[in-house]
Amino acid sequence: MFIPGLRIGRSQLIWPCILLFMVCVMTACTRNVSTTPLNYKVDSFAFTNQDGAAFSLDDLKNKVWVAGFIFTSCTTVCPGMTHNLARLQDKLKEEGLEAELVLFSVDPEKDSPEVLKQYMEKFKVDFTNWHALTGYSDKDIQAFARDSFKTSVVKDPRSDQVTHGTSFFLVDGTGTVLFDYDGEDPDYDKMIRDIRLKAEV
Repeated sequence: MFIPGLRIGRSQLIWPCILLFMVCVMTACTRNVSTTPLNYKVDSFAFTNQDGAAFSLDDLKNKVWVAGFIFTSCTTVCPGMTHNLARLQDKLKEEGLEAELVLFSVDPEKDSPEVLKQYMEKFKVDFTNWHALTGYSDKDIQAFARDSFKTSVVKDPRSDQVTHGTSFFLVDGTGTVLFDYDGEDPDYDKMIRDIRLKAEV
């Protein structure tokens, strides 16, 4: 808007532009990234993996792990998230880092161990450190996701789909959730840095 008699010098325009640019850069760099540890405690669990074997929190004791929530009949975000976690697995191998990768099914009634394994095989994952879990009720996984990871799992009453959070979570060897990451567009560099720092502790 032009105001008669008002003149704005170049120096008066430059600094607001610089500040605006800095704010935009900082916002972009920190979006979908936890910079402060979350410090959630994972509740004890005893579930079943893709081989039909028992798998519990005790199996992850003193290990760094990355967790996520998916289901095999998902028509939206889950294939991409599973692909992204498989890419993280490849990157961990390249970096010589060890971390367990754990996916909890949010549709346990349909996702039997056999179904989970067939689904994961599509992404050519290495099951050495990859654990796809089921063997609980819908109510159990909803409570577990809410209480341990502060994320939601809700069945859609109008379809066979499940609404759930799309974050990946870094958990340390004591079962403490440290950071979360965008599971649909992960910052692999940050994830690798964070895993490396915990692996060296």
